Amino acid sequence: MEILPSDLLLVIDVQNDFCPGGALAVVDGDAVVPVINRLAQRFAHVVLTQDWHPAGHSSFATSHPGTAPFQTVTMAYGPQTLWPDHCVQGTAGAAFHSQLSTERAELCRKGFRSEIDSYSAFYENDRRTPTGLAGYLRERGLTRIFLAGLATDYCVHYSAVDARRLGFETVVIETGCRAIDLAGSLGSAWASMAEAGVQRLGDL
Repeated sequence: MEILPSDLLLVIDVQNDFCPGGALAVVDGDAVVPVINRLAQRFAHVVLTQDWHPAGHSSFATSHPGTAPFQTVTMAYGPQTLWPDHCVQGTAGAAFHSQLSTERAELCRKGFRSEIDSYSAFYENDRRTPTGLAGYLRERGLTRIFLAGLATDYCVHYSAVDARRLGFETVVIETGCRAIDLAGSLGSAWASMAEAGVQRLGDL
């Protein structure tokens, strides 16, 4: 597939806490790093997202006494999975994986509002509050988004579906992703992405 000047590689949350040994580790999560580094060489535009939670974030199980990680609670904006404390601002866990090539990349931080989680690179979990990334890309004339990163069934999934909803042509590169697969979430995510018109590409 030919990569065009109007294409973007959107790299989702390749941070220490999502890699082996991290607070919310995705199995084999660090395996995406060499794939993404290879892919990034082919793109003129690369954006990295970074989960960036304040301490005591409302999505943390520790913020809800009597709950445990991976339980679901109802928030003002709807159901919310509770997570272990992860990607807390300024901590080693929030840092990008040390082998991830970041020199040419631009940055989009998300999840920094304490009262609401943000899986998608484009919207908070209320599905209404924008991060500003869409406008940033549109103003620069970028029209097709290739996604890779962590995790396939959460932040990659939500970002891809929102990209389509916003009118971007959207491709998920499967070799550059790994999943949590919580109670069948991976299968549901692929089905949701297909329904939204997201293209699924094994590699690039």
